[in-house]
Amino acid sequence: MDLKTAIKTYQFAERAKSELIVGSQLTTALIQFPLQEKPGGKRMLLMVLQSIRSELEFAYGDTEQREFKKAVEHLSEAISLAESMDLGAASDRMAKAVSAATTAAQAAWDTLKEHELI
Repeated sequence: MDLKTAIKTYQFAERAKSELIVGSQLTTALIQFPLQEKPGGKRMLLMVLQSIRSELEFAYGDTEQREFKKAVEHLSEAISLAESMDLGAASDRMAKAVSAATTAAQAAWDTLKEHELI
């Protein structure tokens, strides 16, 4: 990975990890919502997850790092599962997306370390 791509990848990956963790926490929280609040919570959750997916798609488009593509695929599955209110499975898929973003960050970190930038 070239240095410019490493810097962008690291920035995108760290941001994605944070956003995915928040999305996962919101998914888990929705399980505990009272029945009458779940429809509104679900709509809001889906909007947040779709926003995160857009950011991941942008990261993939800008860096072409396949781990971002994997994260998008896992998050798309999580969104589908959340739409059908299978929130436990959605949370599991989001964990896979976090893992993919972490792998991208690690690859970028290695390149940055080789160039003694960190």
